[in-house]
Amino acid sequence: MYEIDKLTKIYNMEKVRVIALDLVSFAIPDDAIVSIVGRSGSGKSTLLKQMGLLDNPTSGKIIFNGKDVTWLPEGERAKLRLGYLGYVFQEYALLGELTSLQNVYLPGMMLNGAGDYKNRARELLELVGLGQRTKHYPRELSGGEQQRVAIARALINNPSVLLADEPCANLDTTSSTMVMETLVRLNRELKVTFVFVSHEPADKKYADTIITLSDGKIVEGAKD
Repeated sequence: MYEIDKLTKIYNMEKVRVIALDLVSFAIPDDAIVSIVGRSGSGKSTLLKQMGLLDNPTSGKIIFNGKDVTWLPEGERAKLRLGYLGYVFQEYALLGELTSLQNVYLPGMMLNGAGDYKNRARELLELVGLGQRTKHYPRELSGGEQQRVAIARALINNPSVLLADEPCANLDTTSSTMVMETLVRLNRELKVTFVFVSHEPADKKYADTIITLSDGKIVEGAKD
């Protein structure tokens, strides 16, 4: 699925040179659940953005399904993101003027309305336990419910990979458990590779593989 080869990301900010990722290499197989962990500033979110093709590295390679996608033109990267990658942000990133159903099926409309995306959105909301919240607006939902809407939205185009950047950072313990259990269940049921960033040690239990970063380098690769 993914092969990350000597990935490096350097930010040059005035007189300061920050190495966010330093020769990071690893592979992720299909259908895996992978947790990227580390302290604040270790490079976790930077790595996830590279994998989600939301940013360009300074050097190295990103191989996706056997193809080098590191330096694709932005138009091709956008098509790849829309067709194969789902991304869940910690801030939910829902549109306040749209209902839950509309938020979920919006990316489906961007694929020229391919397929019955509205019914697919309803099915996904049922799948994440929000079948009764289709007409609710984000302001009418709890944080955990908003995040589950965001998860359903990320799955609308049947991606092969779901990337989540600290999906439980803004949630209480109960909501966090529900969201993580939902993501793990979707991994098993839909065969979606799931990669998530977390700063919570307890979240390691959900992963098959753990990638630990420190100062932009991998210091630990696999779960015992």
